[in-house]
Amino acid sequence: MKTHFIAIGGSAMHNLAIALKDKGYHVTGSDDAIFEPSKSRLEKKGILPGEMGWFPEKITSDIDAVILGMHAHQDNPELAKAKELGLKIYSYPEFLYEQSKDKTRVVIAGSHGKTTITSMILHVLNFHQKEVDFMVGAQLEGFDCMVKLSEDNDFMVLEGDEYLSSPIDLRSKFLLYQPNIALLSGIAWDHINVFKTFDDYVEQFRKFVASITAGGVLVYNEEDAEVVKVVENAENYFRKIPYKTPEYEIVNGKVHLKTEMGDVPLSVFGAHNLLNLEGARHICHTLGIMDEDFYEAIMSFKGASKRLEKVEREDNGTLYKDFAHAPSKVKAAVKAFCEQFKNEKKYGFLELHTYSSLNPVFLEQYDHAMDGLDEAIVFYSEDALKIKRMEPISPELIKEKFKNENLKVFTNAEELHAYWNTLDKTEGVYLMMSSGNFGGLDLTK
Repeated sequence: MKTHFIAIGGSAMHNLAIALKDKGYHVTGSDDAIFEPSKSRLEKKGILPGEMGWFPEKITSDIDAVILGMHAHQDNPELAKAKELGLKIYSYPEFLYEQSKDKTRVVIAGSHGKTTITSMILHVLNFHQKEVDFMVGAQLEGFDCMVKLSEDNDFMVLEGDEYLSSPIDLRSKFLLYQPNIALLSGIAWDHINVFKTFDDYVEQFRKFVASITAGGVLVYNEEDAEVVKVVENAENYFRKIPYKTPEYEIVNGKVHLKTEMGDVPLSVFGAHNLLNLEGARHICHTLGIMDEDFYEAIMSFKGASKRLEKVEREDNGTLYKDFAHAPSKVKAAVKAFCEQFKNEKKYGFLELHTYSSLNPVFLEQYDHAMDGLDEAIVFYSEDALKIKRMEPISPELIKEKFKNENLKVFTNAEELHAYWNTLDKTEGVYLMMSSGNFGGLDLTK
């Protein structure tokens, strides 16, 4: 099968391209910019474009599938040529469904936790040598590529994202998967550039639950009121399995899960991760993994990339980075950090740089998000606001919305870095929350 990727360099797209190459497909692609690690990984597989840019001449009538990434625009010249030739154009999720339509599809959805839950499930299955196809949005220890597609496997585990499918398909990605087994971890307003009201956002999850195949299974977080509301109002038939935070305790800095089989020591911490773990356990149970086998495997799970991930520093200081940027994720990460390091001085840094997090209306969602930290620091770039053509935001407004008068607010990367350099990283513990890089801050030094 001959496939061509428009915007092959994306974090998700390049993994799919590699998976298809490994499956024996003929793979080509284009992009106007490709960064690491996508660049090296595509190069290693021999599918890195020879030069950057869009080249309509690459689009030929013998291509079986054109896969369109979100990074491309509607007026992309390669897209125009594909339409002109009448080629089949897929969004990323649409193509994944095409590859898995004859399999049992397990879809993990929710505003937060979906990457970690998917990663936990894959870790357990891999530990017990259970082969499945999969797609997950973060690098996971023991896996070379975060997409796997085969002809033989009966199951496919998919991280289900509520964001748009492609520039020409404005449906939420997870609406294309039609799950046989699903999990819903939580609902907290996000992506306000697309979903203008909270109800618009919740509607995507209503549709997702409605898309579960007849007689399917939904594992859901019963501690989330919005999730419960969506599940209770669903009109289609499926089996409902609720889950909640399990009992645990922290002994000498290590989390121990309380189970019927005794205490299970874990390598992750935080109530939200224990909640994620419980959801993963129920999904694994539907896939034939018994509880004792689940617990045996989960003890060695160290977390998904950039989810409370410990950074190895030259000075051996204690520092964790977390992809948290949405309010619910920030609150969960801060709560976990404060519980885990209650006797240490705690520094928390948050970078605001997504469209939602820089919107004054949405900032209301961050109220008390940094409470419990001894030093709380928020950074956002005034240049980023200009690039996004957004109105300026004052540090005073940030403090007001966070409801934290002691918040330190930086709007200039150089000033942030200067402050960072005054801190002795061997004293206290540090939580760095961002989907960016704090203006180029090196967290290892």
